[in-house]
Amino acid sequence: MSVIDTAFSEQELIRRQEVAYLREQGMDPYPSQSYPVNTTTEAIRQGYETQPEAFQSVCLAGRMLIKRIMGKASFAVLQDGHGRIQLYFNRDELCPGEDKFLYNEVFKKQLSLGDIIGIKGHAFITQTGEITVHVHEFSILSKCLRPLPLPKEKDGVVYDAFTDPEQRYRMRYVDLVVNPQVRKTFVQRSRMVQSMRQYLVDKGYLEVETPILQPIYGGAYARPFVTHHNTLDMKLYLRIANELYLKRLIVGGYDGVFEFAKDFRNEGMSRFHNPEFTQVELYVAYKDYLWMMDLVEDMVRHTVQAVHGTTSVPVGAHTIDFGQPWKRYTLFGAIESFTGVDISQMTEADMRKAAAQMGVDVSQAKDRAKIIDEIFGEKVEPNLIQPTFIMDYPVEMSPLAKKHRTQAGLVERFEAICNGKEICNAYSELNDPIDQRERFEAQLKLRDLGDDEAMMLDEDFLRALEYGMPPTAGLGIGIDRLAMIITNSPSIQDVLFFPQMRPQREQATPISLEIAEKLGIPFVWVKILHQVGISTCQDLKAQRPDSLFKALAEASQGAGELPPVSEAEVARWTTSL
Repeated sequence: MSVIDTAFSEQELIRRQEVAYLREQGMDPYPSQSYPVNTTTEAIRQGYETQPEAFQSVCLAGRMLIKRIMGKASFAVLQDGHGRIQLYFNRDELCPGEDKFLYNEVFKKQLSLGDIIGIKGHAFITQTGEITVHVHEFSILSKCLRPLPLPKEKDGVVYDAFTDPEQRYRMRYVDLVVNPQVRKTFVQRSRMVQSMRQYLVDKGYLEVETPILQPIYGGAYARPFVTHHNTLDMKLYLRIANELYLKRLIVGGYDGVFEFAKDFRNEGMSRFHNPEFTQVELYVAYKDYLWMMDLVEDMVRHTVQAVHGTTSVPVGAHTIDFGQPWKRYTLFGAIESFTGVDISQMTEADMRKAAAQMGVDVSQAKDRAKIIDEIFGEKVEPNLIQPTFIMDYPVEMSPLAKKHRTQAGLVERFEAICNGKEICNAYSELNDPIDQRERFEAQLKLRDLGDDEAMMLDEDFLRALEYGMPPTAGLGIGIDRLAMIITNSPSIQDVLFFPQMRPQREQATPISLEIAEKLGIPFVWVKILHQVGISTCQDLKAQRPDSLFKALAEASQGAGELPPVSEAEVARWTTSL
């Protein structure tokens, strides 16, 4: 055994020995030529019973996930990009002559679970009624050198499933192989985006691309990622939004433009936030926020119908109906409806007192806008499960929105809230360059007070407005948030192929049954901890008890009867390690 062999597990060594053996026999375990696939597992399963004659000469390729050797005959399961199907191998039909090498040595001894193979044969139905492919010949297309974490099932109970969130997100390629439902989630996300894109194209709007690297970031409250352009010797920012560039295109004469954009915000991570995220922004000339509200309701309803074939979808413990008319509140009306307090005419000092009486911590809020946002986020937003529009925000909360046509101190803005979270933000866009400059200057004062999320002043954007921008309605929809709802996923990481992760720790300790008992955690709650991304002792120790308690309460909705836990008990879990 060579020195390098000690770096491999026993299974990894066996698989490398299989590769070496195949090469010694003149068989390439990684052949170059294409393989003539002519159907899919899904096509066979769906079409065989009505058209069996169409599947008498099939060619499939995929991973072998199960192998059951039964002497001269064997069964296996092949998985391609569309699903799984059973295979039947017969030694004497694969090797009709005296030489049984291909079956006895290659198939039985040199094929491991996870290997990618190609097969040719015909479909039939077994005596147990299962559609199966009778294999006439097979080829090795790619050897799998690491064992897959395939779940095992006994008496209807699944064991050793690949469910650790941290491992699943880090090794999404493995997650997609062994957890078919994960592939379904991303297929649904893709259909969602395609449906929205086609909806906007059919409306006659132009899909465009705008810069990701920007000399001045803007269009949202957020901290940016900073980089440096060596040739130009200048600081650049990864965009936090694409709004200001899209508005420049409206100035340039387009009636409607949209962009599916990757944006980047250097802020906290949670099951609702990822520093790299996707949104679609749309700007349409000669429209206002009321018109845009109707478009959002119609487009989301159309999209949900396209993905699910219905406008009602299960989301956690709820069924959300996108087909019914969406409820509409003003921002202050919603706060009064859910708290019984009208804060619309309060001074900043009175708002702070009201917030304290409501149990909302606003100690970190630097101005009236932040206080309102904290009260809404704590007391209203979590209660809005069915799709709801919140409209008419205070002017200090919306530096890019047009002042309200009838209500002094407000702007024409709405957000759509669903399942307790914002999914979109929209305005009647501010097109008065003088007013816009004053709002930017007010933002600069907030930056001077220490608000590093306040907007910067963009002179080129102001210059564009001075050339004249028509009345315009603008919209931003968070694709990841909407995908969470449409795919019934509890975490944003579940709808991102490759979510941002902290550096992998060398000695992460899983929360085992023994550790759970030691910490006083009912073991049924360990599964809920996994759902909110906490699978190790290190994860648990890093949590703020109040935030963890809220996350567990949300994630456990619809999970059935669970032993009750208090916030004090959750705090004890995090501090007892």
